[in-house]
This record gives sequence, structure tokens and C-alpha cells, in this order.
Amino acid sequence: MAAGAGRVPTPQTAALPPTGRQGRKRTIEAMTAQTDAAATPPPTPMMAQYIEIKSANPDCLLFYRMGDFYELFFDDAVEASRALGITLTKRGKHLGDDIPMAGVPVVSADDYLHKLIALGHRVAVCEQVEDPAEARKRGAKSVVRRDVVRLVTPGTITEETLLEPGRPNYLMALARLGGSGPGATFALAWTDLSTGSFRLAETDMARLSTDIAAIEPSELVVADPVFHDEAVQPLLRRFGRTARPEPQALFDGATAEERLCRFFGVATLEGFGGFTRVELAAGAALIAYLGKTQLAARPALQRPERIAPGSLMQIDPATRASLELTRTISGKRQGSLLATIDRTVTGAGGRLLAGRLAGPLTDPAAIRERQASVAHFIADMTARQRLRATLGGLPDTERALSRLSLGRGGPRDLAAIRDGLQAGLAIAASLDGDLPAELARAAAALAALPRHCLEPLAATLADDMPLSKRDGGFVREGAIAELDEARALRENSRRVIAELQGRYAAETGVRNLRIKHNNVLGYFVEVSDGQAKALTEGEGVARFIHRQTMASAMRFTTTELSELESRIAGAASEALRIELATFDRLADTVVGCADAIQRGAEALAVLDVSAALAELAVAEDWTAPLVDDSLAFHVECGRHPVVEAALKAGSGDPFVANDCDLSPPDDADAGAIWLLTGPNMGGKSTFLRQNALVAVLAQIGSYVPATRAHIGIVDRLFSRVGASDDLAEGRSTFMVEMVETAAILNQSGERALVILDEIGRGTATYDGLSIAFAAVEHLHEVNRCRALFATHFHEMTALAARLGRMKNATMRVKEWEGEVIFLHEVKPGVADRSYGIQVAKLAGLPTQAVERARQVLIQLERGEQGEKRSAFVDDLPLFSAVVRRSEAPERPADTALRDALAEVDPDSLSPREALEELYRLKGLAKPQG
Repeated sequence: MAAGAGRVPTPQTAALPPTGRQGRKRTIEAMTAQTDAAATPPPTPMMAQYIEIKSANPDCLLFYRMGDFYELFFDDAVEASRALGITLTKRGKHLGDDIPMAGVPVVSADDYLHKLIALGHRVAVCEQVEDPAEARKRGAKSVVRRDVVRLVTPGTITEETLLEPGRPNYLMALARLGGSGPGATFALAWTDLSTGSFRLAETDMARLSTDIAAIEPSELVVADPVFHDEAVQPLLRRFGRTARPEPQALFDGATAEERLCRFFGVATLEGFGGFTRVELAAGAALIAYLGKTQLAARPALQRPERIAPGSLMQIDPATRASLELTRTISGKRQGSLLATIDRTVTGAGGRLLAGRLAGPLTDPAAIRERQASVAHFIADMTARQRLRATLGGLPDTERALSRLSLGRGGPRDLAAIRDGLQAGLAIAASLDGDLPAELARAAAALAALPRHCLEPLAATLADDMPLSKRDGGFVREGAIAELDEARALRENSRRVIAELQGRYAAETGVRNLRIKHNNVLGYFVEVSDGQAKALTEGEGVARFIHRQTMASAMRFTTTELSELESRIAGAASEALRIELATFDRLADTVVGCADAIQRGAEALAVLDVSAALAELAVAEDWTAPLVDDSLAFHVECGRHPVVEAALKAGSGDPFVANDCDLSPPDDADAGAIWLLTGPNMGGKSTFLRQNALVAVLAQIGSYVPATRAHIGIVDRLFSRVGASDDLAEGRSTFMVEMVETAAILNQSGERALVILDEIGRGTATYDGLSIAFAAVEHLHEVNRCRALFATHFHEMTALAARLGRMKNATMRVKEWEGEVIFLHEVKPGVADRSYGIQVAKLAGLPTQAVERARQVLIQLERGEQGEKRSAFVDDLPLFSAVVRRSEAPERPADTALRDALAEVDPDSLSPREALEELYRLKGLAKPQG
């Protein structure tokens, strides 16, 4: 039995020694150290082989194939035991010490790989590359040759069980040109190995974090000097172990174009488009890293596509997190905008939608082209439903093609290509009439799918496919005569022998002729002594060859029977050999058509997304926005898509729609700013976010949740709504808030859309008020952008008197019988107060604390803090009116009147009681004495 065979990993409870990169380095040095043969026995041949392979892959966990298990030794075993919760055992000794060992079954290795990859580990998969029989020929102590066939890293996995169907899995390379100074130029190259997409983009230090966040790579490869650059380190820390330094030679710009040409088999890259030198360096580094990890396998990458600067809306990481575009704050997909709008029915469509949401367009013409595709399927409900029904049953053609190109595919991947080709050609035939440009291109790509590739797949593959090609049974009956014969021999050997026996009996006239079998002679023909002459005499009987004479019978064989016996004995292996050869032939055919199949898969994804967005628009009553090059931003009856969906799924209450108009006022050349006041729980944050989401949806080509919308292109989107501590960087909540606000004020231009909530609330009142005041003024005068600014600093509403493009708006509330009702409606004007104590009461604060808060509020509103306030605002004429009211000496009558007013509950008074109360208050207001 192979080492570890029959074991099942069990939870590890014993204490484990510390591990780490330095620990592994010491272990490798110890393993490879020269030993005194007299004092320490040399390693066994198997362990010597392991040490050699491990030394070549020091930064990977080595999965070393031994029979039915992948075994790990030394520090790898200790680390895997801790990470996977499997038993840590030992096997033999090395340099006098026990060798730690842990293992996982080959059949369930994917599950363990998934856990290790999620923790940021790299795994070198070492397989047997030689038949054990060949090793035995070299000698009894010879070890089966093994070698690493693949390095598994977070950005290079392709297994269906390890990937989310609707989420891309990007590997990214970051290159830099021009040293570490402020003038340095960066470039990004990224690929999804599971689909073959390959893109390049140039960037700079200011946009680097934003551009990487838009792609969300699973693994980031960086040149060693850049990796250790202090300016880049904070960005890389977010990736943890999935950011890897690689030698600078991989990023050599001088040889980059040549290496890319060699990979794609072209003499020049001019046919692919124009690329800068730093983009080529990033692309060549990515190709080189794939060569290191995939070894002999060559991925079927698409031709590199350059993303032009400014072609996509810039959304920084903080804004993405705040708006929860693809993930919620807690990291879950459920509850995000993507989860809410995703009506796609294929994995490729889901990935395309996620990609569009990550990078909204800034070209109105391209946006309108996408809108036209959605409109087409809205208008033709029958075509939409028929298309979605067809797409819903398709496997993931893109990822199946990638696995086949890497030599990791199985029969089901071939079937996925077959089904995708059949469906694509059928859909192309159904897309008739006057199609929008995007759909017309998709139809053309589908019509061009290679029929010569489909034909052998359809003729050869069975309907029900096994998981592994070594299981056999994936070639349909009747496709290959030789295979049918081998299967018949394997599965119906008794029937075949019986048919041959009947033929021999008929030909010889010996009715009692029998074909029998034993372990000595194998198959033989047996007749009685009296009938033997029929097999030895006469015309055409020379084929019967005498084998054995028995007491009462004679035994014969024939050349045909001997050959049949050989075929029966090897029928199973022969059937599998034929099927494996057929698989390789079909896989080669598919890979040879990779470009056309990829284009067809992309076309199906485009159709899926267009039909899905049409389904969404119809189901949720969304409308087509007008998107142009203006600075307009006018949304009528806008709604928050995620909140509205949650209300429908929960209470069923309708969402309160609101208008927003940030378009430039008359004769203005820049967009407006709305200063939004109102109580907590009134809906300010929801209103801010919903307008940002409307802009994102409009620019991905989707319809939007509103009755009408006019969106002038937004080139940068900024959101600072809520913040928390960044303990890893040692920054407080207020510091995080200020860093995000600084980014907004430093980077937003007139085409930006900015939403800000409660700037300055994280510090002392007057500090915060002054920061908020300055931020609004800067947005108005310097950035000149469209903005929504929510605040509880009601004093700021006076800014509207002197900032021409600023407007005041507030959230409506209503008080009824001492309770506050939040109407969630936005209207022009200013909130009279924040209703914070009412919200505290709703939250469940003890009654005593609520009443005490009311008393303190009354005292504060009397102006007892007036001296501090006046000292702060002497230099702010804007607030002088407020100061004058608080600085006037208060008379005793004023105090009595205020106390009496505070006690009055107008809603509880009858008309007569109200009149009497009015006379009483008038008496208190008269001067005394």
C-alpha cells in the first residue's frame, strides 16, 4: 500500500511548532546539508527525490504524489496541518530527527487546495511522470520519477470547484518605468486564466489604487524593487500574501515586445494596437509568470486589449466600499448592488455584468449602444424569454475552453464546447431583423462559430458524460467501430464466444462443439473423440490446431480464437486507450478553434447581460436615462435599488422616491451642490447613495430606478458616507475620514460627482464645523463639481446666501402626539432641528437618560455656551447673526417664557385650552415692574 493510503485526514489538536518563510528556509538548508555518512544514514531514495524537488520550489507547499495521496513533509507538513486541520504524523528520520508528514487524498485534493489558496499559499503539485513498471526495470530500489507539473496560486486556478461562476479570477502584474520618483509611470496587465481575457492599461501613482480596486485581482505580481518601495507598500499591504515580488528580469521593457510576439506567434504587435513601453513590460511579466506557474501548458489567452486612459469612470476603493457595488461592507455578495441587479443566467454573463459594474463607461456613444441592446429585448419579450431559456441551460464555455487549452480538461468540458457551439449557431439563426450595433456584432460572432469543430464533437461525444476522461464512456456508441468492438468484447465476451461457437458448430457439422476456458490453456475448442475427424479432416478444417488430447475428448484452437482471446484480455485497456486518444484528438481540434470559440462565448455573455438588464428594467419599472456630455444631473423620482429590493422582500412597504437636480443653474458653467439637512434616520445617507448608484447604472448602459433621468457623464465618483478605524495603519475614524475627504478635494473636477455625509462630526464641534464649512466652499469654488453634502451643522445652511450654485434641501419629518415620524421625503429648505433625542428614544435608551438629554438640550439651546461660540466665530461673518442672538443678555421674563413654552404640547390642547395658554404666555412676556 502506498504511504498514507487508507488514511482520512482528521482534526489536528496537538500543539504545532512555529512556521514561516524563514523556518522553511532553515528546513531546506538542513535537508540539503552534507551529512557524515558514518554518523547519519543517507536519505532514502524517495526522500532524496523529495528534497531535490522541494529545493527547487522553496516558496511553495509541495503536494508530493504517493499512491492515492498527496503527501507533505517537514515544515510543509506542519504548516498544512495547521491550515487544513489534518493529522500531523511522521515518516522515518532525516539528520537524526523525525520527519513530519501530513497528507490529503488525491480524490478530494481540490477542497484542500481551495482552503490553502484562500489563505494565500502557493502549492506545487508534484505528480508521478513515469510508469512504475519502468522504474522497476531500473532496479528494485529505483524510485518512480516525479516532477512538478503545475504551481497553483490564487490568480491561476481554473478548476470549476475552486471558482465562483459569476466572478472573474484575475492575476495582475504591476510594472513601473522611471524610478520611484513622482514622475514614475505605472502599468497594469491582468488576465483571467479561466477565461483567457488579457488587458493592459497605463496609470500613475495617484490613480494606481483606484485602478487596481476596479479589477480586484486575486493575486498581484510586482517587480522586487517596486514591491519594496515605501510609497507602494501601503497599497500592497491590502493584498497580504497574495502580493508577490518577482525578479526585475520578468519586467524587462527592452525584451518585452519580443517576448509577447513569441507567445502570440506574431512578428509584430501592431495588429493588436498601440502599447506604451511600460504596458508591454507589464504584459510580458504576466506572460513570464504564467510560464513559471503553468510550466509546459500554454494558456489560450486572447489578444491583449488596451484600456485607454479616461475611458472608464474612476471609483476609488473607499467609494467602492461605501457604495457596496459588488460586495457589502462585511464582504458578502448578498446585499450588494451587483447581487440586486444580476438577472443573468450564465456564468460568463455574470462575470461580464460584474466587469461592467466595476468600470462604468465615460463615452456617451458607447453607453447608448448598450442601452439600445437593452431596449431591443424590452420591446421583444418573446425573443428575450426564448433567449434566456436557451442560455439558462448552457455550461460555462469560456472556462471549459481554458481548461482544455491547459491540459486540465475533462469530457464535460468537451461537452460544454459542443453545447455552446450548438446553442450559439441556433441563437445566431434566431437573431434576425434590424439589430442594434452591439447585438449585430454578437450575432456575427455566433454565426462565425466553427462548424468543422462542432461536427466531430456532436458525432463522437455521448449524451451523459463522466467527470474524468480515465473513467471512459464519453464516446457515443457507433461513433468508432474499433471502440465498439472493444467494448463488446469487454462487456459481452460470453455472447461473442457463444456466437463464435455456433458458427464453428455450423461450419463443421459438430453440434456438440464447445468453446471452453481454463487458466492453463485459455480459450479452446473441445469435441468428443468420435467427432474429432470433423475438425482434422476435410476441406477448410486446417485452421483447427490441436492443443490437447483427453481421455474422452480432444481440444483445439484457431488463430481467430487466439486473437479473440487476446482482444478479450485487453479489451478494457484497449477501450480506454481508444477513448483517451479520441479525447486528445477532439481537445486539439477545440484548441485549434480557440479564437472563434472565445469570441462566440463573449457574444453569448453580451446577449445574456442585455437580456438580463431588460428583464430587470421590466420587472422593477426602470427607465432609460439620457446620458450625454453635458454637466446635467437631474433625476426624477429616483430610488435606491438595493433598499427598494429589501423592502419588497421584507415588509412590502413602498420606497419613497425623491428628485435630485444637480444640473448647473441658469447661466452657470458648473454643477450644483445640495446641502442636505435633516434628522438621523430620516434617509439622508440613502438619498446620497441612490443618486451615486443611478450614475453608475446609467453609465454601464443599464436602465435606472427613476421615472426620468438626465446624466451628464461622470468621470470620477467619490463617496464618503461612514468611516471606521484603520487599525492596521494606526488611523482613527476621524483620520480615515479626513484622508478620504482630502482625496476628494484634491482629485475631483467639474465632471466628478461627490457625495459627502457628516464631514467633521468626528472631532470637536467647532473644529468639525470649520472643516465642513471649508470643504463645501472648496467644492463650490475650486472643484466646481456636482455634489450632495449632508450635515447636522444647521449653521451651514446660511452658505446658500453667498454660494450661487448651492441649494438647501432637507428631509421631511412630522411630529404626532410627541412622536416623530420620518417621511423620507426630500424638499427644498432647512431642517429646524436634528431630532437626535427622538431617535435615541426609538433606539431604546432608558427613559431617565432620554429625559435628562432633553433637559441638557434646553440648557444648551439657551446659549449658555455663548462665550465659547462667539470666540470661535468672530472671524466668520457668516455666523454673526447666530452669535448676536446668543450674546444678548437674557431677561428673567425671557427665561420664564422659554420654560413655559417648553412645557406646552400643542397637539394635546383643545381650541379653548390653546387660547387660554396663549393669554398666559402673553402675560409672561410683559415687562416686569
